[in-house]
Amino acid sequence: MFTAIIRAMIGGALLVMSAFVPTSAAPSPSIPSEHQNSQRISVQTQGSGTDVILIAGLASSRDVWADLASGLRSSHRIHLVELAGFASTPAISNPEGKVLAPAVDAIAEYIRTQHINAPAIVGHSLGGEIALMLGARHPELVGRLMIVDALPFYTLMIDPAATSETAARHATATRDWLLAQSPEQIVAFQNTSIARLAKTEAVRPALVAAGINSDRKTVADAVYELMITDLRPELGRIKAPIEILYAYDALFGIPAASVDAMYRQAYASAPNIHFTRIDDSFHFIMLDQPERFSRAVESFLNE
Repeated sequence: MFTAIIRAMIGGALLVMSAFVPTSAAPSPSIPSEHQNSQRISVQTQGSGTDVILIAGLASSRDVWADLASGLRSSHRIHLVELAGFASTPAISNPEGKVLAPAVDAIAEYIRTQHINAPAIVGHSLGGEIALMLGARHPELVGRLMIVDALPFYTLMIDPAATSETAARHATATRDWLLAQSPEQIVAFQNTSIARLAKTEAVRPALVAAGINSDRKTVADAVYELMITDLRPELGRIKAPIEILYAYDALFGIPAASVDAMYRQAYASAPNIHFTRIDDSFHFIMLDQPERFSRAVESFLNE
């Protein structure tokens, strides 16, 4: 089961790392502002107070954070980031095929132009990779980092000895496979993958639907970039405190200690880091364990 989850996340991550439109929650409150930044990201803001930037994962809608934001916006100004080509944000022409690195630069520009002082950054999955990259490449802009169920080099989960160079062959094959899928294959793959990534059955239909609405080339390019990007050599540049929040469930089929060891080894070069495991959850911790997840985020923000 664990191998299946990992391969769904990496080898065939088509539109599944995160994308959630709540089916039971009340509609989102009116949004006071929306900013387009370099056409790479769209940001909506809610609430007032200290700044928190929330970055969801692959093919995700900003609504993945709806429950969390509803509890934070009374005391925080929430910045909900959505990448171009994901969910409801239109894709842009992207002949060079880069998604993550330009998004990092766009978020850095947004922080500067909006005069945001040392925001807390919370990123899930691919959004966690973006958050790490932001902290390493723009350390003066970041107050603290929470990385949710993400590693600094995702291909470690399918090959612990991988390098960026050795990952390129698998990344190319995965990108090509994603681009070659028929509409029927996309739907079938989505349903199979979401069952492995979200333990809570009630959220799965919305996850499947939201992922399918994302731009396929953008997603394929992002998966390729994610698979070949090894941020471990850059972790030492991060000045902000780092909280790693990750999931475990007995259905993974391996001991919790093995998952603990994987995360600690991957982040061995990171200074000022703390790990929190949330049990009885698959990859979408904010959906499978929303109360525990919200408490962990609030504790992180109050430190």
